Amino acid sequence: MASFIERRRFLATLGGSAVAWPLAARAQQPVKKIGFLSVSSPDAHAPFVAAFNDGLKETGFIEGQNLAIEYSWAEGRFDRLPALAADLIHNKVDVIAAMSGDPSIRAAIKASSAIPVVFITGSDPVQSGFVASLARPGGNATGFSMITTELTAKRFELLFELVPQIRTIALLVNPGYHREGMIPRVQQAASAKGIRLHIVHASAKDEFEPAFASLAGLKADALIVGTDPFFKSQREQIVTLASRYAVPAIYEWKEFATAGGLISYGASLTSMYRQAGVYVGKVLKGTKPADLPIQQPTNFELVINLKAAKALGLTVPSTLLTSADRVIE
Repeated sequence: MASFIERRRFLATLGGSAVAWPLAARAQQPVKKIGFLSVSSPDAHAPFVAAFNDGLKETGFIEGQNLAIEYSWAEGRFDRLPALAADLIHNKVDVIAAMSGDPSIRAAIKASSAIPVVFITGSDPVQSGFVASLARPGGNATGFSMITTELTAKRFELLFELVPQIRTIALLVNPGYHREGMIPRVQQAASAKGIRLHIVHASAKDEFEPAFASLAGLKADALIVGTDPFFKSQREQIVTLASRYAVPAIYEWKEFATAGGLISYGASLTSMYRQAGVYVGKVLKGTKPADLPIQQPTNFELVINLKAAKALGLTVPSTLLTSADRVIE
């Protein structure tokens, strides 16, 4: 009888150890650390952070288990980015994800030539000096180019198709965020159709209202909202002002249209952030950024908000409706 009891105790001990072993192994699993650098804010960036984490999961990295992410938000202040990048380096991150435009990328690359950087940019990363070439980036950086500037003229054409009575158009830009080629492309497209172009500026939250208020004095019939990570973080305010001042406006990201904006055309941000998460996961597993080619989108989303069009008294041409990837009723 005693031997039976002792055998049960042994099996219970063995079983407890079997349960404990995987727990101990998981607890001892090395934790990698990512520095997430963005000019935006946490609330505005929440869906993109979720997509980024989805990409990381595809490569086996889960925040809170084998991964720690240190989020650094500039809250629209480009001047804060260099200090934020330096803090990430000081905190010994394994890779920096520079996720919202060229200022974030420059700050990350300048902070260290050794720490890998995975980025998302709207510009040509070769012309911007971030990488040596698209196929072979070289150095410590790689990522994704959204080719946003090249699509600016296309957005002008789409807006003109939706609002053919345009005689004067405005382009909203952030003077603190230089996007080479954007203004000349719109100028050329407007000139070809004999349309006057005005440039309006906003670089802070309290500058959007005066910018929209100025459109009436400029007799602007429509507005192109320029590519800018700060604008993206302020999309709710921008869309609200466009509605209040009854100005037809086109945006780059579908998130503007889903927030109530009239029309948008551009690559999928959530898709890009997911793919960036995959790239970061590959780097964490040992792949060098120099061996990961720069990726560019091959599909672009046209989103039309019929509710916004109705509020503006616009009839959306059937050609736009049939070519739209999404129509919001």
